[in-house]
Amino acid sequence: MTADRALPHVALSRHAHNRLGLRRTDEEWLAEARRDPATRVLVVAGNRLRPVDGEIRWTAPEDAPDGTLVLLGARDDVVHLAVIVAPEDAPGEPDEWVPLRGVLGLLAEHAAEQAPLLMHAVGLAEWHHATRFCPRCGGTLVSRAAGHELQCAQCDRRQFPRTDPAVIMAITHGDGDDEAILLGRNSAWPAGRWSTLAGFCEPGETLEDAVRREVAEEVGVQVGEVTYFGSQPWPLPASLMLGFTGRALSTDIDVDGAEIEEARWWTRAELEEAGRSGELVVPRGVSISSSLIETWFGRPLDGPGWG
Repeated sequence: MTADRALPHVALSRHAHNRLGLRRTDEEWLAEARRDPATRVLVVAGNRLRPVDGEIRWTAPEDAPDGTLVLLGARDDVVHLAVIVAPEDAPGEPDEWVPLRGVLGLLAEHAAEQAPLLMHAVGLAEWHHATRFCPRCGGTLVSRAAGHELQCAQCDRRQFPRTDPAVIMAITHGDGDDEAILLGRNSAWPAGRWSTLAGFCEPGETLEDAVRREVAEEVGVQVGEVTYFGSQPWPLPASLMLGFTGRALSTDIDVDGAEIEEARWWTRAELEEAGRSGELVVPRGVSISSSLIETWFGRPLDGPGWG
């Protein structure tokens, strides 16, 4: 395999920060961090971010509004916090605040090193947004451990952030020039958009079996060998995307007609021709699907004519 440049391998999982988990209950240390002018603070309105001039801006503690404090951790010895505020209390106009999906392009182009911090902040904000009352008694929940726990004010039961494991897979068959990758498309997608298959892991199921089950359910293809590729946070709203490659035992396609409208096998030559003509559009940038496809293809898909 010869690449024109280093292929991206799960872009959103690079540049991990030190989460400083032992500091989450150290109130004195947290108070000092909030006073330190070097600390950077990200404001999250509900579960939305506010890009300014094509950038995600961090502010000094003295300029941050009051809200639910979240300790994200440290990057290059600089402490990073988030403050979650109610949308009606957010600065600026409401339409200036966008969901995480609306800033993924910025992460791909300008702020890849910020991605784990933003995913951490938005993931917790999504959880706070969705978890309003105690599931045991219906009591009020109070933020603890610098935003990483919610404790019921009535029964003291603690809640912890939820992460839903989802598998995403590049399934292939054949060898050499005849090797092909299985891609599908959802009826809600724009014309010409294709991607790798994906689905959620069910209770009592291994990740490898989730890969096999989802492919069989969605397109009727049987999968044998399954190999781990990498993982990526995806708080949209609360997923962890676990990437795999797999080898098909069968090639006949029978789409379910529900999630998948169409699926087909693509050789590298077919993928490149369709991509350059504009017939085919595949995920790009920070998506783990992009990493799976590019790694199989053997070189980047961002040359002239793609997309």
